[in-house]
Amino acid sequence: MRSQPLIFPFTALVGQEDLKLALLLNAVNPTIGGVLIRGERGTGKSTAVRALANLLPEIEVVAGCVYGCHPQGIDGLCDDCWNRRVADNGLPVERRPVPVVTLPLGATEDRVLGTLDLEAALHAGRRRFEPGLLARAHRGILYIDEVNLLEDHLVDVLLDVAASGVNVVERESVSISHPAHFLLVGTMNPEEGELRPQLLDRFGVCVEVKGISDAAARGEIVRRRLAFEADPLGFIRAQGENEAALKRRIEQARALLPQVQVGEAELGLAVRLALALGTEGHRADLTTIRAAAGLAALEGRRVITLADVKRCAILALRHRLARHPLDDEEISTDRLIEQVEAAAQTEPQQPPAPSPPEKKSP
Repeated sequence: MRSQPLIFPFTALVGQEDLKLALLLNAVNPTIGGVLIRGERGTGKSTAVRALANLLPEIEVVAGCVYGCHPQGIDGLCDDCWNRRVADNGLPVERRPVPVVTLPLGATEDRVLGTLDLEAALHAGRRRFEPGLLARAHRGILYIDEVNLLEDHLVDVLLDVAASGVNVVERESVSISHPAHFLLVGTMNPEEGELRPQLLDRFGVCVEVKGISDAAARGEIVRRRLAFEADPLGFIRAQGENEAALKRRIEQARALLPQVQVGEAELGLAVRLALALGTEGHRADLTTIRAAAGLAALEGRRVITLADVKRCAILALRHRLARHPLDDEEISTDRLIEQVEAAAQTEPQQPPAPSPPEKKSP
């Protein structure tokens, strides 16, 4: 039996509050659509993503299904589970940890999509499919380090699957499909190139991470890392209570999320901010509200506040701001906060009063 890697605890991470919040919001409300983490090397991006998986509750899956289909058919069923449900009038259930699948830069298309044994399909009359990374990531997290360096043909694949939630593999006249819903998490260093706009917009929220400048905080980062390397099991046990408390908080927030109410003022603010900052498309407005609902649930509230909307707009708008082709400088976090605050202060436009009806002459 292969031993599981020891993961640095999420609750032991120092600083990077925006990064941790963005990941937690997606853990509570996966409809936000994932996280893009931009920043320099050595700032804990990968560590935070891998640590998040240990906080997520186990999921119910169809026993024996390689794709981890939902027993009630939510998000669709693979062909095998569909046939089993029809034949047995029900599906066996088991629980599994949420999968976290890393998509390496050098992966081939067959490795990502899966491969089909054409010889078995054409000569033996049976379809033998070797699932790929997208199959393993279903109902979990698909993590791409240096996502901006991903080859174009793989970007096209991700865009298709992310939009449809179904992975289709076609070879000659044989076709196999399976559900593929996943939380997309990517990291990148902007100095090494930008991300294609089509894929950029697929990420629900975006955070900028930088090395911490406070000397005391940097010293604490080093101390905790050295302690983890010296005694990983002991370090993890010491954080056990904090990890368990945060895990319960996520579970409670997920249960509370359907009850969170969105007021007209808060919805109007989300729309106004997206318009004022010149975002492209309509995903910014919707993502801001979804993230704000997740934040309210995470804090144990059933009502979204204006402060929630402003806080989450920072995460949802950054990568959707329209930029001039000659503008090489990225907007700083402080500047973005200033723009959001300024836009929030503007009075909402009132619809024009209806004209009085014309008087008819006798």
